[in-house]
Amino acid sequence: MRQHHRHSQWGLTNGLYLPHSYETPRQLSWWDDIGFILNGRRVMVWWIHPRMAYADAIEERAWEETVTTPSALPELLGHEPSQKIWKKVGKSRKKVVGYQAPPQSESRLERYDQVQATEKRLKSDGTDFEVRPSVSVRAYSWGLGMELCVPVEVRDQNEAGSLVDLARRLIKGIATLDGEFPGYSYGRQQWLDEAERRNG
Repeated sequence: MRQHHRHSQWGLTNGLYLPHSYETPRQLSWWDDIGFILNGRRVMVWWIHPRMAYADAIEERAWEETVTTPSALPELLGHEPSQKIWKKVGKSRKKVVGYQAPPQSESRLERYDQVQATEKRLKSDGTDFEVRPSVSVRAYSWGLGMELCVPVEVRDQNEAGSLVDLARRLIKGIATLDGEFPGYSYGRQQWLDEAERRNG
């Protein structure tokens, strides 16, 4: 890990690797990727807010409620074979130069509209799902990867720095999620309370 960091470029801003821009102001944040250096090793934080995990759960629930038969999923998700596009190369030979997606069937479009309508309803009403803070750290050849779900906002470089400070303390064992967010959970009530800010 240290060797990888020494021998490859990693553009840092105030000690942080920030692949995304914070120029467009927003009320709520959903996810971010932020990197930093710890003991000569790279650490990449893949952060999501619990509202992001909740929104993902709504999307999954919409599919479950709408697509009742597993056999319908491949068609709806677009796992149909593509048609080959051939080009002549000589008198008797031809080669594949591309692929064309098959036309979407009426039933597929109708099902997708149903999924969208169900998702819209669930986003309006909420669903019985709870998200709690979570963290997992995995070692890679290039450094450490941390998947982190915590209720903080990351809307500018200062807030990104605060998230990195938390990640650093979690890796070192100085902090725990229970200690930082005692009893926290994100569910239907939090989702509904944020509706106006989410849509604003």
